[in-house]
Amino acid sequence: MDIDLLFRIAAIGILVAVLHQVLARAGREDQAMMTTLAGLIIVLSMVIKEISTLFESVRTLFNL
Repeated sequence: MDIDLLFRIAAIGILVAVLHQVLARAGREDQAMMTTLAGLIIVLSMVIKEISTLFESVRTLFNL
């Protein structure tokens, strides 16, 4: 795992947090929640790819 993944996750988190605050203060709580959920789904998809790679490496390491 490279450090770029952590920076991308942090950048997405900061961007989603700012968008959530702006939309919530504008009275658009529904859109703020949808933005937060979209950010969560994007980050989870990135993390799931890395977990899949980890399991594949463990599988090849132990010849399973």
